[in-house]
Amino acid sequence: MRFAPLLPFFLSVALAQTVPSVPLAPSGPVAPPADYQLGAGDQFSVTVPDLETDFTGKVFRIDSGGDVTVPLAGRVHGAGLSTAGLEDEISRRLARILKNPDVSVSLVAFGSKSVSILGAVNSPGIRQIETGKSLFEALSLAGGLRPDAGYVIHLTRDMKWGALPLPNARMDAAGTHSIASVRVKSIMNGSDSGENIRIMPGDTISVPKAEVVYAVGSVIKPGGFALDEHETLSSMQVFSLAGGPTRTAARDKAKIIRTVEGSPNKVEIPVDLKALMAGKGTDVDLRAGDILFVPNSDAKSAGFRTLDAIVNAATYAVIYAHP
Repeated sequence: MRFAPLLPFFLSVALAQTVPSVPLAPSGPVAPPADYQLGAGDQFSVTVPDLETDFTGKVFRIDSGGDVTVPLAGRVHGAGLSTAGLEDEISRRLARILKNPDVSVSLVAFGSKSVSILGAVNSPGIRQIETGKSLFEALSLAGGLRPDAGYVIHLTRDMKWGALPLPNARMDAAGTHSIASVRVKSIMNGSDSGENIRIMPGDTISVPKAEVVYAVGSVIKPGGFALDEHETLSSMQVFSLAGGPTRTAARDKAKIIRTVEGSPNKVEIPVDLKALMAGKGTDVDLRAGDILFVPNSDAKSAGFRTLDAIVNAATYAVIYAHP
């Protein structure tokens, strides 16, 4: 089976660069859900009105062991606590020097959280992604796209983070996750920066393999061809990918064989490739799974067999006429 892997190849090359060339979709700060547990890498600010000089303008980061050092409160184990739980713990410790301390904790940035990257990527699996990373950057951590990657990327997000910020986002049947898709081409060339969204903890990124269309019959290179950067390919494009006609092809009698969705039946759509090659007629798009069939011309076959016989006879006569 043959593929046309240009877009995934170039995307893989681009993803290997240290500085992404595509813009990140604008996004404001994201408030954590009520049940969010703090973890290593998370950054937060602390406000204590009676101790402004100790906390104003400072950002604290939970270390790899889950601990963080807070002025006057000492070393606090923040991993596993909610922001409210951390407020209570800091308040309890500051109560030694303040009466009824008023403590407010605000998450500034998410730390390294797991994201699932599946499908036609070079290194699928669970990856730890730092806060603020884009879809483009997440794909780079998975080694970029494989040559057989399709033209869309599917995304799933837990609704505790809110819906995915994409026009085609929808809820799943259970109402617990937001589902959407983006086009590989938009991410690659930056034609729609809004699709290069920020990735959130627990997101699933799935890259399906490319759908395939086929060319069979009297073509030079019969086989399958990937819809890698396109939803469809025209009959002339597929005909060209198949190397064009053999010398006995009945180009005016080609047809597209298409399966009817939800039915075992197939339909045949006539395509006059001869007219299309002359710049006439209307081309027809092939969808995933379609087959372009170019039949053989019996008249041409008989003619070429006769011509071959004449050529062979003449060659025989020439060879044996001269000792």
